[in-house]
Amino acid sequence: MSEWTIYGARTVYSSPWVELDLVDLQPPGQARYEHHLIKLAPVAATVLHNDRGEVLLMWRHRFATDTWNWEIPSGIVEDGETLSEAAAREVLEETGYQVAATALEPLAYNQPIGGMCNAEHTVFLARDPVRVADPVDTHEADRIEWFPLTAVQQMIDDRQIVAGVAVTGLLQLLARR
Repeated sequence: MSEWTIYGARTVYSSPWVELDLVDLQPPGQARYEHHLIKLAPVAATVLHNDRGEVLLMWRHRFATDTWNWEIPSGIVEDGETLSEAAAREVLEETGYQVAATALEPLAYNQPIGGMCNAEHTVFLARDPVRVADPVDTHEADRIEWFPLTAVQQMIDDRQIVAGVAVTGLLQLLARR
């Protein structure tokens, strides 16, 4: 199978967070047509793991799916930031824990909706973070709690953890134990 031919694209909508394009393309051996493409900034996320074998999770509501679930700190990489700098910033803003960007270990990378979106999620591992302040982004979570890593698989099975970036990072940590 060969690559699809792209003849051009036009932006239908654009904001600082998302862009929607219609791409004029042709799959091999198929008719030419317009396909939608959602463009998003890269996301950096972090699994925080302590010396007691626990992970830090944030209980939050997602309006788009009307879902409550446990998540890991994550957010959009801002202009001029490296992935690890963004991950460390998001941890501090969302949880009040501090981690050094240089101490973060790459844990997982995925493209969650590759057929229609350029989204890229990079997940890091932070060991033994230090609580230095209250979270700045208080709208990010109703509660922040430590859970035994041994409980995570059941939480995923019970749909208590459903966010793709969290599931990816936590399952990767479980696989590496």
